[in-house]
Amino acid sequence: MSRTMTCLFFLSTLVLPLAACGLAETAATGATVATAEIEAAKQAQKTEQQAQEKVEAAQQAAAEKLRAADTAAAQ
Repeated sequence: MSRTMTCLFFLSTLVLPLAACGLAETAATGATVATAEIEAAKQAQKTEQQAQEKVEAAQQAAAEKLRAADTAAAQ
């Protein structure tokens, strides 16, 4: 093996594990971001459900007031 080939081989042997560490870190970061996005989506769903419940409660209260006004007007 030539000296250049030997140097390239040893350099590759040293660099590849470092590259693998970078890949593992990238994968871990991706998993963390995905988990955060899932939590944000769950929170958004919860917020949307609470808003829908408030809208329904307001609609029900308005309907009750309308019935009360109709009853008072009929008397």
